[in-house]
Amino acid sequence: MAARDRAARPELMLRWLADRGPWVLVAGIVAGMLLPSLAAVLVPYIPHMVAGLLFLSALRIGPARMRESLRGTLRGTLLVLLLMQLAFPLAAIAVISAFGWLGSPFALAFVIIAMASSISGAPNMVAMMGFAPEASMRFLLIGTAILPLTVIPVLWLMPALGGFADVILAALRLLVVIGLSSVFAFVIRGVFWKDPSPSELKAVDGASALLLAVIVIGLMSAVNAALIHAPSRFWLWLGFVLTVNFGLQLVAFLVLRRRADVDRTAALSVMAGNRNIALFLVALPEAVTAPLLVFIGCYQIPMYLTPLVMGRVLKGLDRGRA
Repeated sequence: MAARDRAARPELMLRWLADRGPWVLVAGIVAGMLLPSLAAVLVPYIPHMVAGLLFLSALRIGPARMRESLRGTLRGTLLVLLLMQLAFPLAAIAVISAFGWLGSPFALAFVIIAMASSISGAPNMVAMMGFAPEASMRFLLIGTAILPLTVIPVLWLMPALGGFADVILAALRLLVVIGLSSVFAFVIRGVFWKDPSPSELKAVDGASALLLAVIVIGLMSAVNAALIHAPSRFWLWLGFVLTVNFGLQLVAFLVLRRRADVDRTAALSVMAGNRNIALFLVALPEAVTAPLLVFIGCYQIPMYLTPLVMGRVLKGLDRGRA
């Protein structure tokens, strides 16, 4: 009996974390800002943790639900993703060029957000907000797969964003990581864990929340120096990313809520504001990267506040639609 109780304790703790998932992410942001030495230690392990996060997301969904989600939706998914990852950044470049702002760091940052695919943790965040994560996983997989093609015209119009080869190789590496993590998780669900209980799935949600919190500690490493040495610059970038991230999510939900079911609308809204900008950072010239380092760190804040803030907003808007 005692051994059984000890074995149940980790699951109970993970379920407790799942019930408080959005606040677990807030705790990760605070820890990342207050513990710069820990953030520096975690930075080299971020790619491994991202792979683990993708594994947990695929494990929660399972192969059967993923196949059902993909059935009959590929054409519509491709069209939506082409609008979000290609048409949207091209339109943004056209508007920015008309005002003569192409050289602004804020303009570069906005285009980087607009052209990127969904963040790897989007399915986990969508589930944390109370929506079904299958659509979000679908947008992540297909959006990353087409990214090497959608970035070409955008990079051609804005050569300051780096070379084609670096960006495309980074996108392909991410696609391999997503594919391997998903296949591994689907094999486990299909062979060894075919019928998990609701409490076991909640434990997976808790593990995802914990891993997201640990990842953000490492991602916040660039923010600490700005808070100490350039606080005005930090607050300026924070205001920018809060407006862009939450604003894009809100606009996307309002535009789509009468055109798609709520789970698909929520998935697209989360993706609209939360993009995988890290892919492009490996390709940016150092002269471009330097003024954007604070942007990279600040961008994590609205991203990790999305389940807490936008979860309530989107739920409220959905109730209003009903």
